[in-house]
Amino acid sequence: MNTALLHQAASLLLTYPGPDWPDRHRSVRTALRSESGGPGALLLRFCARVQDVAPLALAAQYVATFDRSPRRTLHLTYYTDGDTRRRGASLVRLKAGYRAAGWQPAPDELPDHLPVMLEFAARTPAAGRRLLAGHRAALELLRLALEDYRSPYGDVLDAVCRTLPGPRPADRAAARRLARTGPPPVETVGLAPFSGGSGPEPGGDRR
Repeated sequence: MNTALLHQAASLLLTYPGPDWPDRHRSVRTALRSESGGPGALLLRFCARVQDVAPLALAAQYVATFDRSPRRTLHLTYYTDGDTRRRGASLVRLKAGYRAAGWQPAPDELPDHLPVMLEFAARTPAAGRRLLAGHRAALELLRLALEDYRSPYGDVLDAVCRTLPGPRPADRAAARRLARTGPPPVETVGLAPFSGGSGPEPGGDRR
């Protein structure tokens, strides 16, 4: 499994479907065309589910899915920090971690926006995997919320969660407990930018 490729593909699929959406959609399908199972197949299934949706309709669906409910926000620190000062500190730590890894994301998105984090993971795999694993609870809660909403984007979150190490939370209650307590300690040698995670994190808004 080419995890960096999967993270880059998921980042492209989870970014707002603007004018470049057809090119992004085509690029992902081309890059993953040999995938027959696992996370790659889930991303291809998402591509197939939205292939015939007009870009404007998909954009409206995207906004309704991610912008109108804090339970489905793409801003991951909201799931553990909510609208508190603690979330501000988490965002500062994320920015510092990106800088320490020699990466500067686009200035028009917050550093906890999932497509930004996935692009970082694709470009800087070791630190990026550590970063995503530190936000496992938020990712699983978002995945469960998208499944409840019957959104095709649930396939994309399922694919991302399947790239993470360790067992998945058994249910929403387990994911919420993980959000309160944080992930268990893991080896951090060589992963200084995100060796401490982003701290305790809760639920969001977007843009």
